[in-house]
Formats: sequence, C-alpha cells, structure tokens
Amino acid sequence: MISPRVRLARWLLMLGLLATPGVAAAEASLTERVLILANSDDPDSLRIARHYAEVRRVPNGNIIALKLPVAETITWREFVTALWQPLLHQLVSAKWIDAIPMDLTDVVGRRKYAPHAHRIAALVVCRGVPLKISHDPALYAESLPFTSRGEFRTNAGAVDAELSLLAIPNYPINAFVPNPLFQNHRPTPVELAQVVKVSRLDAPTAEQAMALVDHAVAAERTGLLGRAYVDLSDRDPVGNGWLQDVAKQLRALDYDLSVDAEPGTFPAPARMDAPVLYFGWYAGDLNGPFALPGFRFPAGAIALHIHSYSAATLRSTTSGWTGPLIARGATATVGNVHEPYLQFTHQPHLFLRALARGDTLVDAAYYALQALSWQAVLIGDPLYRPFGVPLEQQLRHRSNLPPLLAGYAVLRRMNELDAAGRSAEAITFGLGAQRDAPSLPLTVALGRRFQNAGEMNAAADVLGFVPRLKSFATDEWGLAREACQLLEGTGRPAGAVATWRTIFANEKLPRELRIAWLPDARRAALAARDFAQAAIWERELDALTALPVGR
Repeated sequence: MISPRVRLARWLLMLGLLATPGVAAAEASLTERVLILANSDDPDSLRIARHYAEVRRVPNGNIIALKLPVAETITWREFVTALWQPLLHQLVSAKWIDAIPMDLTDVVGRRKYAPHAHRIAALVVCRGVPLKISHDPALYAESLPFTSRGEFRTNAGAVDAELSLLAIPNYPINAFVPNPLFQNHRPTPVELAQVVKVSRLDAPTAEQAMALVDHAVAAERTGLLGRAYVDLSDRDPVGNGWLQDVAKQLRALDYDLSVDAEPGTFPAPARMDAPVLYFGWYAGDLNGPFALPGFRFPAGAIALHIHSYSAATLRSTTSGWTGPLIARGATATVGNVHEPYLQFTHQPHLFLRALARGDTLVDAAYYALQALSWQAVLIGDPLYRPFGVPLEQQLRHRSNLPPLLAGYAVLRRMNELDAAGRSAEAITFGLGAQRDAPSLPLTVALGRRFQNAGEMNAAADVLGFVPRLKSFATDEWGLAREACQLLEGTGRPAGAVATWRTIFANEKLPRELRIAWLPDARRAALAARDFAQAAIWERELDALTALPVGR
C-alpha cells in the first residue's frame, strides 16, 4: 500500500511538471503580494492588521478578516471550519492561489483542490488569530515513515505551520511535512509554489504586536546597532554546534560579542548591553539579565532562544521565551508551540546566515526550518531586512544614529581593523569617535585595549568619562560593572567607587545584583582608602544576606 507521504511526493512531482510562475506575480511588488489575516471578532486584531498595512503600504484590500475563536488553542474541527476552509476559499476565489475546487472532502473535512501555483509573498497573521491546534486522537492515522517514531504520532501543531501549506491542501496532518525551502539556496518556482510563508504579529499586548513593525522599520533606517550574545550551555553537541557556528558568523560580521560557555543561561549579573543579536538555550522561561526590571532590547533586535515550549503561549510576559522577548522590545524571534524536537526547530546558524546575506525575515526563517505542519512559529514583520544597511553607511551618517547606540557601529569598525591586523588604527579611530560623541561601550572597549597593552595611564584616562555619568539603564548595569573593574584595575579606584555609587543609587537594582556586586564595590572603596564607604557597603551586604530569600 502506498503511504500518504509517498502519494504526496508523487503529486508534488506532477505539480512541478505543470506549474509555471504567473507573470502577474513576477511583476507585482513585494508589498502588493502580502496578505494580512485578522480575527474579525477581536478589535485589537483588526487594529494590528490596519497598522501593519499602513506602515508597510500593503493595500487595505489585502486584509482578510475572519470570524475566529478568540482562544490561543483550538481543535482541528474549529481550525478547518472557522479558519482553513473560509481562508482557502477566499484565496482561491481572489486568485491568490491558483487551484481548482472539487466536490470532495478529505478525512479532516477539508475541501479538496487541485492546486497549480500561488502569488503570495507572505501571510501576516495578527494577534487574535488562534496560535495552536490540539491533538485529535480521532483524526490520527499512520503516516509512514514519519510516524514510525513515537514522538511524531501526533497531529498537534502550530496554526501558522499548517497555513504554510495552503497552496498544497489535503496534505496528511499527522507528524510533519518536509519543507522544500529548507537550506535551499536557489529554490525553483515549483518549490516556492508549495509553501506560503507565514509570519505572526503577536505579543502579550496589542501595542507590543504593533511595535514589531515599528521597530523593524526603525532598524531598517539605521541598520542593526548593538552587541551580539551567544549562550552555548553545552546541553547537546548538535545544538551547541549550531550556536558555535553562530558565534563564528558574528565574529566574521565584526560584532562585539559575548559568548557564555558555562552551564545554564547568562546569569543576571552578566553584561547584556544593547543585545541586538541574541542566540541561546536552554531554559524553560526567560531569565537572567532579560528578566531584570526595565530591561529593553534595542530596535531591530533579533532574539532566539531554543526551547521546546518557548511559544506555548504568547500572552505572558514571563512564561516561555517568545512572548517575554517581544514584550521586552525584541523585533523578531521564533518559538515552538509544542515539543518540536531539536532538528525541527529553526536552526539559528542557518537563520543568521540567510539574514546576513540580505534575506527578509520570513525568507530566512523558512530557509532555517526543516518541517512544516509542525510546531514552529515566526514572530515579526516578514518583510524586515535587518542587514540592509552596511556598516560603511552607518559610519558615514554616524551623527544621525541614536546617540546611545552609535558607539556600537564604531566598535564594529574597530573589530574589523583588529581582524585585519591594524590594531593601532582601530584605537585611533575609536579615540576620535569617543572625542566626538562619548559612549560608554566605546569607553570600556578602549579601556580594555589599553589595559591589555599595559598602558594603564591611557586606560585610566579614557575611562575617566565613566564616573561623570549620572545614571545607567538596566541593560547597562553589567557594562557599568565592567567599567568599575577596569577603573580599579588601572589604578583609579576612586573612579570605581563613584561609579558604584551611581549603580547602587538605582532603586530598581534587584537584591541579587546588590549581593553579587557589593563585595566588588567594597574592595574598590578599600583600594581608594574610602573606609567609610567600605563600611557602609559591608553593612548593606550583611543586611541583605540576612534577609529571607525573596525579600
């Protein structure tokens, strides 16, 4: 007996012999071929759809509003009746999908179609459209060879992952369907015709969902500005290999980079300033520096944390990673609504590689994903091109960049010069930029370079800017701590004491960081012979450690 998967493969092959790309689709601009899906029973969903259409200049006629359940989780029956059937009917009627309807239905209740091609560049799913489909035992059927493994004997999945197959309806719903675009550098028109690329504008609040496109557009104007962070965790050689590849790519792109190879995720005291690129794993819920009060990502930030249930809900600011990352200002992320198994998550090294070569967010995501009709979701503006502005352009227009982030473009150029063996030129360039527009990350980078070269006076002089700062944002706390260590290490402990005072003056600084950093501050005070301050910090540390945990 021929399995459903084999029949699907044969049918797709036949489709490949018949399908040709439509002239209209080839000539249409990208935004004209973007569709937006909203829930007509959710005013916020419609508001997000209209906002996206306005910002990206998508024709209002491309907004499709369906009466849908308002819950994040729905059944297969609800999905087919309320979402799949009405949506596919509209897409075929409006010639977005070229297909011939039949008078037959499949075992799931979906009307059968004979498809040929589609002209959809991206389908934007707005908050309010259900997120995931629960397993229905009554609809389970073997789909060999995929269901030969117990972990794939399910039809639970992400709504978006099912909508990816609108152009090849009546596929088997159990287990997954291989993605023909996975790691495919030059997909044929036939392969492209098999997949509708889906991205979601979703978040704990409607305002955060709308901010996804606002942040994307802002970042496209300036280019990515910030640092990069990779959290290896050493959990599995496959996943760690992916993340090691990510770190290698980021170094080649000359981003200032922190790599955490310790067990667990980045600890709360770790440096985490301007994380415009974050790739890590493996914890159930957002933690570490990201969970600090007031933490925010810079505009354009791409943040990816591998975890099985990272997107089980998008309504929480603390549960999982996908929703919490977006709530803190990330512009793009991915996640999984149910257990995907590692190989079937978005592979971060492929995702970054595609983005760095100039792909849109949605193109990069489908390049990095092996399985459709499975568990993965992409959150963000599908048209976002984070690497559209080259470093040279950023530096030419440095005065127009956000003042708190402009120094990171300078750091990239310094790293580029270092890699080319031109370290003296890198320092000269950095000093010039620092004189024009003082920057905390640039100050620390220059101080570290001078210290490593044994030029303590030069290091101390450039760091003299730090004690004059009156406050630090949440994401700067770890960076300010690093500046304190450099000031003390280069013979300016009094400057370190002044900076520690500024850090501790922030009432939002949590107890765990105070306990972690007070010994360092006390040591600096003793080195500066400020015994009164050292005693104050010692008493504060004693009082904090005497308190019960959680106070």
